[in-house]
Amino acid sequence: MKIALSLAALAAALAASPAIAQQAPAAAQATAPTAADAEAFLARAEKALFDQSIVSSRAAWINATYITDDTDAISSYFGAIDTKQRVDFALKAARFATAPGLSEETKRRLTLLRTALTLPAPTAPGAAEELNDLATRLQSAYGKGKGTLKGQPINGSDIEEQMGADRNPQELQEMWVSWHDNVGAPMRTDYAKLVGIANAGAKELGFADTGTMWRSKYDMPADDFAKLTDKIWAEVKPLYDELHCYTRTKLNEKYGDAVQPKTGPIRADLLGNMWAQEWGNIYDIVAPAGAGDLGYDVTDLLKAKNYDPVKMVKAGEGFYSSLGFDPLPQTFWERSQIVKPRDREVVCHASAWDIDNKNDIRIKMCTMVNGDDFVTIHHELGHNYYQRAYQIQKPLYLDGANDGFHEAIGDFVALSITPDYLVKIGLLDPAKVPGADKDLGLLLRQAMDKVAFLPFGLLVDKWRWGVFDGSIPQSQYEKSWNDLRLQYQGIVPPVARDETKFDAGGKYHIPGNTPYTRYFLARVLQFQFYEAACRQSGWKGPLHRCSFYGNKAVGEKLNAMLAMGASKPWPDALQAFTGSRQMSGKAMVDYFAPLQKWLIAQNKGKSCGW
Repeated sequence: MKIALSLAALAAALAASPAIAQQAPAAAQATAPTAADAEAFLARAEKALFDQSIVSSRAAWINATYITDDTDAISSYFGAIDTKQRVDFALKAARFATAPGLSEETKRRLTLLRTALTLPAPTAPGAAEELNDLATRLQSAYGKGKGTLKGQPINGSDIEEQMGADRNPQELQEMWVSWHDNVGAPMRTDYAKLVGIANAGAKELGFADTGTMWRSKYDMPADDFAKLTDKIWAEVKPLYDELHCYTRTKLNEKYGDAVQPKTGPIRADLLGNMWAQEWGNIYDIVAPAGAGDLGYDVTDLLKAKNYDPVKMVKAGEGFYSSLGFDPLPQTFWERSQIVKPRDREVVCHASAWDIDNKNDIRIKMCTMVNGDDFVTIHHELGHNYYQRAYQIQKPLYLDGANDGFHEAIGDFVALSITPDYLVKIGLLDPAKVPGADKDLGLLLRQAMDKVAFLPFGLLVDKWRWGVFDGSIPQSQYEKSWNDLRLQYQGIVPPVARDETKFDAGGKYHIPGNTPYTRYFLARVLQFQFYEAACRQSGWKGPLHRCSFYGNKAVGEKLNAMLAMGASKPWPDALQAFTGSRQMSGKAMVDYFAPLQKWLIAQNKGKSCGW
């Protein structure tokens, strides 16, 4: 995924906006634009954006894979050019949108152009440069950030791995606190400045604030989109609540009342992940007796078969090849960052890149030989295959149907990392495939990542939307972050936090300025896609054991949806593959229905909630 460099973004309603109204006096004095003028403008804008995106992508890649003061400066320089260009085109698009006789496609392209920015800079002199300096500085600070373990510095990728493996509550607390203090807290002032500049830019484009602009990219009014996410959350929340209650009980049994009480919220650092966003790393603590022993561990399987990071990526490529997709280009292997370089600072957060909007696709990871990164590889490659599929589209359509789609593609493929798939690729001995008596264990292991993530996926942008609209002032950044974490996740920090802190900055997507609701949508969409693919493949067994590995009919239908890019509203793309036009949590709830029934029984008599 190209962070903040996408050529397109899905649009909101096509109605006239404040941006158009602001320009009305000037427009009235000039010749009214025609439909032909709008088409000519779009042709110029698309070519310029296409060409500029290649330069900006290269600069951003160099900066992300070789962090120095110089590459920071280069990335910021091209980022400022890119931002000013997009702001200019967005303002002009608002004027051309008033032309009579526009086709529906022209209206759509103009709207995409108007909403394509993640961080819009105002037209004031120096604003774009300052905005990009701040954005670059924040991302680089994250990339260079370190916590401590036993008093010794530890970098981002290593601390993530240790948070998943360590079971010493004092060491977990040290890592959690040091990471958030060292990485997040120093960003606070810069982040507040960035918010002010971006909001000024969003207002020039006719939006109330940057958050409203972000929510306007989903083919519906911004307020309706917020309501849709709340509706989906309501569908899946009962499942999350049961998982939270069960997990808290197991943590209490493991650590005792002094570390994790039987009631109330869960301590954030005990859940196997720096942000308590996915809990799969502590499956050993929650695994039910008997059913919980799955008989295999993907990390152990990879190591037993002498997998290295490149071989892991080759395996991911093999899944897509089995569906009929062409192999990755040779340049992918030559130009990707698959392992962390030893000689320089890099941004280890995994991402997928499309440098030339054609075939120069890459991933950037600091891959470890473990099950989590095996899943991540399948996820990131999903972006790459999506990018390559829609290269046939016009420049403004070189994007996913919505950003949740882009995240969901690799996720739903990764749901196929079932025992059946592991046997087929030679990782798992057929004699060790878990029987039906292990189904609850298989479902619980999945839920610890998939279900546990849902409230975090929702609250990150709920916090930012509040920051952008002013309902969360700078003086309450920390309190509001922790309030939302408590409200939605039912977790609390391991130590008291005050307003000298900025724990939100300890999560990459905040300093990286990457909208996060896409990941919430992806968690839901992946189950809709998966259910559809399993149905198309004729799978007859339990849904959670389905693998469509090797099914070229599924691959053909999937590629048809991917090739649409952003050329149609997302309901059209969803319908093309699943037959439905509604995003819903129902497929996810159905997938985990046997687990939810079991969790309810396990939690009987417990004081659930927080």
